[in-house]
Amino acid sequence: CKWPTVRLGDHIDSCLGKMLDQKKNKGTFHKYLGNSHVRWGVFDLKDLPEMRFEDAEHDRYSLKKGDLVICEGGEPGRSAIWECDESIKIQKALHRVRPHYSLFYWLLDASKSSKLEPYFTGTTIKHLTGKALASLPIELPPIDIQKNIAKVLKSLDDNIHLNTQTNQTLEEMAQAIFKSWFVDFDPVKAKMNGQQPVGMDDATAALFPDKLVDSELGLIPEGWDVGTLGDVAQYCSSRISIEDVSLENYISTENMLAEKNGVTTASKLPTAKMIAEYKTGDILVSNIRPYFKKIWLAEGNGGRSNDVLGFEPKAANTSLFLMNLLYQDSFFEYMTRTAKGAKMPRGDKTSIMNWEMPISSVELREAFSTIVDKFYKLINQNRAQNESLEALRDTLLPKLLSGEIELDQAQDLTEVSP
Repeated sequence: CKWPTVRLGDHIDSCLGKMLDQKKNKGTFHKYLGNSHVRWGVFDLKDLPEMRFEDAEHDRYSLKKGDLVICEGGEPGRSAIWECDESIKIQKALHRVRPHYSLFYWLLDASKSSKLEPYFTGTTIKHLTGKALASLPIELPPIDIQKNIAKVLKSLDDNIHLNTQTNQTLEEMAQAIFKSWFVDFDPVKAKMNGQQPVGMDDATAALFPDKLVDSELGLIPEGWDVGTLGDVAQYCSSRISIEDVSLENYISTENMLAEKNGVTTASKLPTAKMIAEYKTGDILVSNIRPYFKKIWLAEGNGGRSNDVLGFEPKAANTSLFLMNLLYQDSFFEYMTRTAKGAKMPRGDKTSIMNWEMPISSVELREAFSTIVDKFYKLINQNRAQNESLEALRDTLLPKLLSGEIELDQAQDLTEVSP
């Protein structure tokens, strides 16, 4: 059946967050969410800013568990549901909406099908104002059906979120081992104290010396060299025909995600006939504004823009060592410090290869890559599963919201999904 079309503002209570004006604002400092803290379906709660809120403003500008948050600008309509028991404030860039039920999924579908665009204001910078939000015509099922639709689709999103969290944990585990071996030298320190390195077999432990010696970088393991990134890595130089590249396997700085969150699908391809190539195992790093920390371990072959650097190890079977070396915040800090240009800084390719570090044996780099290989295989499996789950969700979305498919059919599909 087809649901009746209604004016959204007649069915929700919405409120815009507080204007950010530190000179005029009074009250007590509280952390708040702004536009940049909202992703589709999730919030980035790291390093939240603070501003003053008066006691009388708390209810108006605070989120409660279950509230929907909608971005006014910066991809207007992007939204997420606040699911924390703890309340938090919002800034003017965000709409707080209650109740919402299946509205989050309606917005997700509308963003993919461009249904929202006619309601945006502005020319260069688009906004979804409170007035426009209220005027949105949507097909609205009865509340009990809205809740069940949201429940079915949320089960898919929960699995996607769990896989994403698992991948973050696996990446953190790989980084923890890297830091222990190549930054803190924990196995060397253990052997210096006559102990077996924790959780390490004899063959791997034998690859570490039992002494630290002075160097221009400070104490480093005996037998290791003081070298540079150029001693263990080189820039990729191969080229690929644009005919072999699609939106799915083209990487530019625009479709690389900040804070080491991988890549998304490109929106356009270059016009050149031949472009830089990447291959499985290459490490791609955005060279524009390196402080955004955009990095990706390549899966499959494809093309990349000139503003995306491709790195490959000089020694075979050490790609995952190189990935974890470049994944460190210290690498991006060095790139930023040595970058050229003020408005849009670019990493200096010569300086990048001169990044100094202690250089271990190739055997140790190979051993590390072998140990963390199982982590990255699981990461790839989880990403592939997420792609299937997202495709299923995006297929079900418009059909459920329009009443084209029954809830029972959708539940059966989600139960057999990977």
